[in-house]
Amino acid sequence: MRTTEGAWMPGQFDRIAEMDDPFAVLRAATERLAEAQQEVTELSRLRRRLIQDLHAQGMSYAQIAEKAGLSRGRIHQIRHTGPAPEAAFLGVGTVTVATPLRHDQVKDRPVLSLDDMATGQALEELVRSFDMQAVSDHVTVDGRVDLNRPNLVVVCGPAMSEAMRTAYDTDPVIRWEHPHKGLWLLTDTRTGESYRSGQEMDPQQPTDVAYLGRLPRPDGKGTFLAIGGIHPQGSRGVAHFLNGEVASLWGQVGSERFSVLVRSTYDPETGLPQSAELITPVYRHDQDENQ
Repeated sequence: MRTTEGAWMPGQFDRIAEMDDPFAVLRAATERLAEAQQEVTELSRLRRRLIQDLHAQGMSYAQIAEKAGLSRGRIHQIRHTGPAPEAAFLGVGTVTVATPLRHDQVKDRPVLSLDDMATGQALEELVRSFDMQAVSDHVTVDGRVDLNRPNLVVVCGPAMSEAMRTAYDTDPVIRWEHPHKGLWLLTDTRTGESYRSGQEMDPQQPTDVAYLGRLPRPDGKGTFLAIGGIHPQGSRGVAHFLNGEVASLWGQVGSERFSVLVRSTYDPETGLPQSAELITPVYRHDQDENQ
């Protein structure tokens, strides 16, 4: 019996078990177990999301149970114990979190700043909280990053990567602007208002503004999440914001393209985010392009 690629087939166990090399069996069995566990997680997540959607459309749990051929108690159990559907905001399966490397002139080698490291770790912890796998990657010092990958989150502004600068230019509403050296602004073209970091204010303030959005991959075969603070503290603020609001964002945009600006305040001594809030509407790009 054949099914879609990667799905369980009764013959897969026999194929693995009949391998001559015991180490090949061990590798194949381990890989297949990981695939099966991920499939179970994602199917459970899909099931819970469908129940939530049907209930939101007005169906009672009893009606859902009757239509699905399940007991009402089982429907309630799935509704409250399955993996959270909002995890799909970050991706499906293994999520890659890419943070930027910077050149350390003293050590003459690429390094990861403490703020970028903290942002990456916070995002990876968020991914794992949804029972998904997270792996780390980096934008190179010269700005190279492969954006044509599924389940990708990139923490990087336009100043450090031409690839990211090109990706940000596809946003129909929010623009990065660079009026002169040392100053970057984020502009909401719908309202005409521009936002700057508190570090560029007089007197300076422990605040920063960051971009959060889902942008198209260069190959046109999907999207990726982009996070870019005017300074690294802004990106760290987005990770802080997502930790409490990912479900709300998922409810508004699902897996569609969007963008929004986040303002955060942080401890000037430690860089730890203290608060984060949206300062623009959540712009759905499909709706904006249809206007």
